[in-house]
Amino acid sequence: MKYIVLPKFIDDALLLSTQDKTTIPFVTKRVFIISHVKQNTVRGKHAHKKTEQALFCIQGSVTVRLDNGKRKKSYHLTKPNKGVFIDRMIWSEMDNFSPDAILIVFASEYYNKSDYIRDYKVFLHKAR
Repeated sequence: MKYIVLPKFIDDALLLSTQDKTTIPFVTKRVFIISHVKQNTVRGKHAHKKTEQALFCIQGSVTVRLDNGKRKKSYHLTKPNKGVFIDRMIWSEMDNFSPDAILIVFASEYYNKSDYIRDYKVFLHKAR
């Protein structure tokens, strides 16, 4: 559970970039975007057995709540180059989305339904 900062380049625009494992600590196999989140929605509510993720709020803001089974930590993302690393076996929830929030998520693995733990009690048992 830690922040990740992407290099940013500013001239007549803002450019954010990552490559290899120089910023994000894994090779990216999947990228997805979350936007148009309805007010008062809590997203995530799961952990991954194998997948690591890096999440950036490239527009607007969101709160990311992480839990390793022993310790909980919240991150309020408001800058497009400052994201959060979510290791495997970390329960994650996202809420407090601003109306214009756009999240980009980099994942270390391809989508696999069996990689998800969606029951918090099961997660706590496996996290021990």
